[in-house]
Amino acid sequence: MDKRFLIDQLMANLDRSARTALTASEALATEARDGATPDEKREDARAAHQVANLGQAQDRRARQALAEIDELRGFAPPRLAAGSNILLGALVEIEDAESGDGRTLFLAPVGAGVTLTGPGGDGFLTVVTPASPVGRAVMGRKVGDVVDVAVQGELREWQISYVE
Repeated sequence: MDKRFLIDQLMANLDRSARTALTASEALATEARDGATPDEKREDARAAHQVANLGQAQDRRARQALAEIDELRGFAPPRLAAGSNILLGALVEIEDAESGDGRTLFLAPVGAGVTLTGPGGDGFLTVVTPASPVGRAVMGRKVGDVVDVAVQGELREWQISYVE
């Protein structure tokens, strides 16, 4: 699979997130500044303060997304040979030992939790980072290894069935 396609898709997702956060930040800053008369602001200083804080939080969210985009620009996932250990940039398929349900993961430096689609809309992939429980569990493992991961407080056992 073309991993550059996945990185570009993740960058586009982060860009949308940054733009949304910047728009919200600007709207909240305007509301905090111009949304009430001086008398109303004095009467409800707490609300004005909360609106300003929300605007600052949206600004931080936008800056975080932009920093993650910058990190992805320089990210070049390696091609993994058959039998290789799982590294950052790997595509990993795991199967639940009990149900047989499978998931495809893309191990990226940023973007945890984002869902991507394969080229041509072929399947869904979940972005995980090495800092996430699933990312930590699969890093350094190989096809055939079984990993235990707590998901929503429940221990799940997954077998690694494919690595690219």
